[in-house]
Amino acid sequence: MSLQESGEMYLETIYVLSKRNNAVRAIDVAEEMGYSKPSISRAVGILKQGGYVVTDEHGFLTLTDSGREVAEKIYERHTILSSFLVHIGVSPETAAEDACKVEHILSDETFDAIKKFAYGDNK
Repeated sequence: MSLQESGEMYLETIYVLSKRNNAVRAIDVAEEMGYSKPSISRAVGILKQGGYVVTDEHGFLTLTDSGREVAEKIYERHTILSSFLVHIGVSPETAAEDACKVEHILSDETFDAIKKFAYGDNK
């Protein structure tokens, strides 16, 4: 199953929340993203069908290996792009917003070139 941008955003949000707290629930994702609980429930169902997340008997969300792989990739793109944009003079707020838009559409080749340009071979 290939993910659309929205699916990647949900996975990234679950990943970020799981770094802050061990337990992540759908309501936490809804609050973080500013979406309704029904919207999140639908998205979580799609992500579960795709094998990206699992829920336990208490409703806590856990990324599967494939879900974590996608989330880590998007999170890395977001942090590096945000940092790069701030470095070239973009305000942190605008950099974060623009990185969120761009992180999903850049090819691996382009992202790798940006990463290499910005950080050399260190990252």
